[in-house]
Amino acid sequence: MSVTAAEELLFARRSARAFLKDPVPRADLERILRAARSAPSGANLQPGRFHALTGAPLDDLSAALHGAIDAGRPQVAQYSYFPSPMPPELKAKQRAAGYALYAALGVERRDIDGRRAQFTRNYGFFDAPVGIVVTIHPDMGKGCFMDLGMALMALMVSAQGMGYATCGIGALANYADVAHAQLGLGAEEMVVCGMALGRADPEAPVNTVETARDPLEDFTTLRGFS
Repeated sequence: MSVTAAEELLFARRSARAFLKDPVPRADLERILRAARSAPSGANLQPGRFHALTGAPLDDLSAALHGAIDAGRPQVAQYSYFPSPMPPELKAKQRAAGYALYAALGVERRDIDGRRAQFTRNYGFFDAPVGIVVTIHPDMGKGCFMDLGMALMALMVSAQGMGYATCGIGALANYADVAHAQLGLGAEEMVVCGMALGRADPEAPVNTVETARDPLEDFTTLRGFS
């Protein structure tokens, strides 16, 4: 059975954490965002907004985020990303992903400062030429978060098909108040995550990281099939 074009894009997609400085033309970004909005949504509510920044606006947001971290400001998230407490089997996956990332960077497991420095790069959008702040109305139900997730995947696949790389940045929600203030967002927008977008640096070791996916039998039941 031949691999479809859609499968090729899905299997080739990786989270890039090092980008080239090449700018992303506005026409390309608009095309990618239109593809994101084509994702299905219940009752066609089309939840979520995308605030795309480049150049000085992106630099200003990154500086504000790093300033909050350096000042020791407490984190202000508007929703819980991970389950609490984290079940042991999921904690093992989280640790494995982290170890793979830091191993590619040559950061030892006990190197707390090195790991913290790498994590802080989330707030500079990994130096990507485009940073996107993703928001949703706080009154939306859980199903709308699912719909927004499909839109984010459509964004990633569209970008992949155009030769760009992406990385979702859930950590941005930790400083939602900073993003709100910097972008002038209203109370009707809750910060869900960020997204880095640009051309991946092919020479960066961090971009070689490949996390494992569960085998089919671990997450699927098939009944009535021969």
